[in-house]
Formats: sequence, C-alpha cells, structure tokens
Amino acid sequence: MLVKKRIGLGTWSWGNKLFWNYKSTNDDDLLETYNEALQRGFDLIDTADSYGTGNLQGRSELLIGKFLLNTPSAKKKRIQVATKLAPYPWRIGDKGFNKPFLKSLERLNNKLDIVQLHWSTAKYNPWQELGLLNNLCDLKDQGFDFQIGLSNIGPQRLKKLINFLAKRDQRLKSVQAQFSLLAPDLKKQYQVKKICEENNIDFFAYSPLAFGILCIDPDKEENKEKSFIRNALFENYKKPTYELRRCLKKIANQRSVSQAQVAINWCCYQGTIPLVGMRKKSQVIDVSNVFKWNLNKNEFNVLQEVSKNCLKKMPKNPFSSI
Repeated sequence: MLVKKRIGLGTWSWGNKLFWNYKSTNDDDLLETYNEALQRGFDLIDTADSYGTGNLQGRSELLIGKFLLNTPSAKKKRIQVATKLAPYPWRIGDKGFNKPFLKSLERLNNKLDIVQLHWSTAKYNPWQELGLLNNLCDLKDQGFDFQIGLSNIGPQRLKKLINFLAKRDQRLKSVQAQFSLLAPDLKKQYQVKKICEENNIDFFAYSPLAFGILCIDPDKEENKEKSFIRNALFENYKKPTYELRRCLKKIANQRSVSQAQVAINWCCYQGTIPLVGMRKKSQVIDVSNVFKWNLNKNEFNVLQEVSKNCLKKMPKNPFSSI
C-alpha cells in the first residue's frame, strides 16, 4: 500500500546568485517548473522574504506571485503557499513583522497560507521571537487569514512556543527543520518530529537532498558546478559521503529510479513533508515519481545504518534553538 505523501516545492534558489547562480533569463525555466509541479500533484510551495541575494531580496516571492496570477483559481485553492519572515535584529516588538508581512503578501499577490518564523532567536534574544509571534497572532485577530509556522527550532523551545501560542488561542500549523540522510543532529530533529506528531503539526523537511550532495553518482566524476561555493562544498563532501551515495545508488538501480527519489522517499517513509528545491521541469518529473513507490523496511534500515556511520554531516544551522 502506498503511503499518502506530500512534497513541497522549495524555492530558495529562485533569485539566489551566490549559491545557485540565478539569472533572470532563467525565469521561463522556473515558470515551467512551477506549472509542471502543480500539474503533477505538488500542493505546497515554500519561500521566504529573504530568498534572493543582494538587490534581488524577495525575488522568490515575487516570481511565485507573478506565476500565481495566471494560475486557474481551482488550482490556486488546492495549493498552500508558505513563506518565512526573518527575525532580523531591527524587527522587534509586537509590530516588527507588520511591514514585512504586508510586503510578502503584496509580492505573493495575496496568496499566503502559512507564515513561518524563519529561525528562533532563543539563543541570543528570547524575547524577540515572542514579540514577533504575538505580532502574527495580532495580524490574524485583525482578519488576515493564514496559519503560523516555525523553522529551525529545538524541542525544548518548541514546547514553550506551542504553549505560548495556545494562550493566544492559536495552534501551530508547521515546523521546518533540516532533515536528510546527512542532516546534523538527527537525534534532536527526531525529538522535534515526535512533538509535532503528538500535537498534529506538519513537519517540513528542508534540504532533503543536502544541497544535491546525495544526488552525486558515486561512480562518476561530477561536472563542475557553476557556483564556486557549491563546487567547493561538493569537493569537500564527496569522499566522506561515498559509502552513503553508493548505498543510495544500489537501491536506485534495483528500483530503476534516481538517487534523489531514494533520498526523498527516506523522508516520506518517516511521515515528513520534504521541501525539494527545483529549478527545472526535468527535476519535477523525476521527483514526482516519488509518489509512485515506497521504500521497504529493509531498505530504510540499511540507509539508517549507513547514514549513522557517515563520516561527515552537513553544517548545523547556527540559529537553531535547543
């Protein structure tokens, strides 16, 4: 029996020159990617007000908003658009999110279903995030229709914030965490996931392919990446992740699927909603095949074991709270 799955379209690369070599001449590719994703049953789009480097900040939201304008209303109703508002140091108090919220809403052409706090400020200014969450609750009380989410949060802080929101008669819709076969601190993420399950909160798994490292064929010399940073990252991780990638390839070959599908299905097997960054129609077609098959228990266990023994994990998010 197929597990009911949801996969989100991640759009961090849309507008990001530094890491993903974004060029506005590729916007037609992104429109194709968006249309194909909707066509193939993807019903969640994840973005953020900080996505887009330098003067392109907000570009990801802007592109989604533009694409939404030509989306039939029935299709538009079926999808959820989730953004993340960054708790920059100057966004303080219970009005700190007013302007950024309205700007995101404008860029997204009034289609905004989930508003997430991009990271926790608990480590350096615990009061800041409380003010900003109060701000989101106030906006909802004023009649804006969206649900509240969190991102990069640890289990202890998550429990506190669930209670904090409950006092405002608000429930948490979603929590986003770095979750993949190469994610650091998986033990902590499993604690977060358990709290989400107990409270009926969606668990969004970001970076499920570890920036694409899990897609690198272990038996081929990968083409040089166009982005210097990404190329340096790949070189750094190729050797220590070799056994894991070999394991992914073995399962992929047995199943006649891609390594990406295996890595994403590892997330789905555990009831999470992976957010997969995609920039091309061909990527959407490949990833959509995840809906057609599941990992079996043996394959999952083998991957767990190899992941545990992997010599190098992805860097921790410095803002994630305890």
